[in-house]
Amino acid sequence: MENHKIIIKKIDYKETYLIRHCVMWPNRPLEYIKLEQDPQGIHFGAFSSDELVSVISLFINETDHSAQYRKFATLTSHQGRGIGSQLLTRVIEEAKENGVKRLWCNARLDATQLYERHGLKKTDQTFEKGGQYYVIMELDLQ
Repeated sequence: MENHKIIIKKIDYKETYLIRHCVMWPNRPLEYIKLEQDPQGIHFGAFSSDELVSVISLFINETDHSAQYRKFATLTSHQGRGIGSQLLTRVIEEAKENGVKRLWCNARLDATQLYERHGLKKTDQTFEKGGQYYVIMELDLQ
């Protein structure tokens, strides 16, 4: 398969739904991947040849200068090509531009290596949801 230039841009939250659903929770109803705070988030998409192939959503808490990224998903056919890494780099830049001091996520245990490569550290906080196991990871941006 040819290598296509990846374009990362902000997208509407509703554009994240299809990839969130088919990658993260395909056996759940579509409503399961929607977040009440989606309209307040900053959403990014990675495009390959004009096809949306990866999404991530950033939610900034201005009160404590923290931000959480959520619903980070890349189509299976496009995984392992560095697309998610480019998208995560863009989200870290966006967080810094918005004065965020602490960036964090709920990482699936099988996805922690990607986040560690971007400087996030595992905390001792873990939990289970929908049969998946997670650890909270964070990055100090100060």
